[in-house]
Amino acid sequence: MNSTAANPLLDFSSLPRFDAITPAQVAPAVDALLQEADAALEAVTAADFPADWTAISARLDVATERLSRAWGAVSHLSSVADTPELRAAYNEALPRVTEFWTRLGSDERLYAKYKSMDVNALNAEQAQAHRNAMRGFVLGGAELQGEAKQRFAWLQERQAELAQKFSENALDATDAFSLYVTPDELASVPADVLQATASAAQADGKQGHKLTLKMPCYLPVMQFAHSSALREKLYRAYVTRASDQAEGDATRFDNAAIMTELLALRHEEAQLLGYRHFADVSLVPKMAQSPEQVTAFLRDLGVRARPYAEQDVTDLRAFAAGTLGNTDPQPWDWPYIGEKLKEARYAFSDQEIKPYFTAPKVLAGLFQIIETLFEVSIRRDEAPVWHPLVEFYRIERRTPAGTELVGQFYLDPAARNGKRGGAWMDDVRARWLRPDGGALQTPVAHLVCNFAEGIEVNGVKQPPLLTHDDVITLFHEFGHGLHHMLTQVNERDVSGISGVEWDAVELPSQFMENFCWEWDVLKHMTAHVDTGAPLPRELFDKMLAAKNFQSGLQTLRQVEFSLFDMLLHSQPQPVTTGEAILALLHQVRAEVAVLQPPAYSRTANTFSHIFAGGYSAGYYSYKWAEVLSADAYAAFEEAARAGGHNTLDVHTGRRYREAILEAGGSRPAMESFKAFRGREPGIDALLRHQGMA
Repeated sequence: MNSTAANPLLDFSSLPRFDAITPAQVAPAVDALLQEADAALEAVTAADFPADWTAISARLDVATERLSRAWGAVSHLSSVADTPELRAAYNEALPRVTEFWTRLGSDERLYAKYKSMDVNALNAEQAQAHRNAMRGFVLGGAELQGEAKQRFAWLQERQAELAQKFSENALDATDAFSLYVTPDELASVPADVLQATASAAQADGKQGHKLTLKMPCYLPVMQFAHSSALREKLYRAYVTRASDQAEGDATRFDNAAIMTELLALRHEEAQLLGYRHFADVSLVPKMAQSPEQVTAFLRDLGVRARPYAEQDVTDLRAFAAGTLGNTDPQPWDWPYIGEKLKEARYAFSDQEIKPYFTAPKVLAGLFQIIETLFEVSIRRDEAPVWHPLVEFYRIERRTPAGTELVGQFYLDPAARNGKRGGAWMDDVRARWLRPDGGALQTPVAHLVCNFAEGIEVNGVKQPPLLTHDDVITLFHEFGHGLHHMLTQVNERDVSGISGVEWDAVELPSQFMENFCWEWDVLKHMTAHVDTGAPLPRELFDKMLAAKNFQSGLQTLRQVEFSLFDMLLHSQPQPVTTGEAILALLHQVRAEVAVLQPPAYSRTANTFSHIFAGGYSAGYYSYKWAEVLSADAYAAFEEAARAGGHNTLDVHTGRRYREAILEAGGSRPAMESFKAFRGREPGIDALLRHQGMA
């Protein structure tokens, strides 16, 4: 049996064999692929190897892409199917993988080859990839010498190690908590949550209900449970995860030391590269020009949103006192008060809508939108998967010659232990006109969410029910997926999401969210779980009226996170203690927030986006890209008004697909936006969409 057959991580003949990968296979596969990549690096940097884009790509990129795909499969499994054995294997290999990528990005010989390439001989896609690569070499330390270069390499390895540990602590701290409660304590919590928590307790051989800090359990309890004492227990556990304020031995997951070390290492990296601080480094490949521009943008948005947020709080306090008899609301009361106020003001509850959003019907509706707008078709496909609930699909396009495969994706929707929280899109492989034979490789994506599973009613397993927020999340991640999969760019480094500025990459995802508020769209993706009846128009109208409920508060919350992140990474000297991080967060809240959390809150300790997720000095990207996405969606609103139909305008969809999605990272995001809108973006559409015009 050859090694490829024996080790699925070394099999690149088709899709990853997720069902066959074991922790024991990680080290040998990584070692073999590192050896292969090293040999390729030595070959292309030899004096007699031509400084030619295609020649280097055919030798080096082919080898490094194999390493990327195999390591990507291991990283993915560690995020969605974590076990102690896999974690050990991942952490054992991580330093070697990081060391190689750091060495590759800072190799002076390779940098010299790229410098001496004839850029006039490159096509437009290659030229953009070349510009990105030259910038990458500088940021990767290729111009450093001697001790500075060695230190830079160590900084990369240590940061990768710390980010992984941060992520593990956040996951373990979340998984470690459970609370068993009586049915009385869960008075007014929705039936599907009661069923799920009762089943979880039963599985543990316990009476009553098992509560966890996973979103499908935590959020509805905070919104609906009458018991303030219960909400306080859950709230305290949630906001002290991975901190010194956690209860009992859960303090062993404290992330404070990791955070301060990461900040120090990032600052040192920036100084080695000749920048003031890490925020400067982070913004080099982004649309925003400077940290000062970003903080001005955020503060301006904060000032615009503040009156609306203050009114939100005034309304909440008045309702709490007048209707609920609560004259001194605490932080754990706000979600409950908010839900009760929404029910009173708009005569509807999120839970009233939930039975209409069955996962299969929502998915079918989403696919119909994509098929209509972007002129493709989506159907089930087959591939090895890591969990029975994972589904696999293919996207096809009709051409004069017949049906053409555009891309494929895995959908992993359900929350479970061993799977990190949140939702994300990741790439399995990119579209690439391969230089080692000329075959066109089609893109493949992961779309991952954390929704509640379907429950059993009278012995019958129901389909999973989604909240409207879940539906929005699903559309958001699909926006990323479409950006990756509908690309028509053949150069791997700028195809799909590759090479797209980080503060523009949220444009397609946030763009898709808008369709979740269109009646003509939404009515086709609802069917009551018991009766099959579609969502009544009356209920939709109430939901739409409540769309911007607390949008002022929500905007300030995002501004708070973004400003904290940018200020944290733009200090003249790095923040060196957990107390100093907390002090900066308090300073930001004093400037921005209208509601303050209790002193024990340590939410920064699980802020994975900036400490383990690539958004360091980049969290502002969500708000920045929201300006772009709202303005892009306004084109569909304009087409709908002009044509007297809904926003699923095929002509506008085609223009958007060609200008934004198909172009990927092959040109600056502003060029793509202007190609679609004919002008630069404005903030008006965003403010209008959020009821703050």
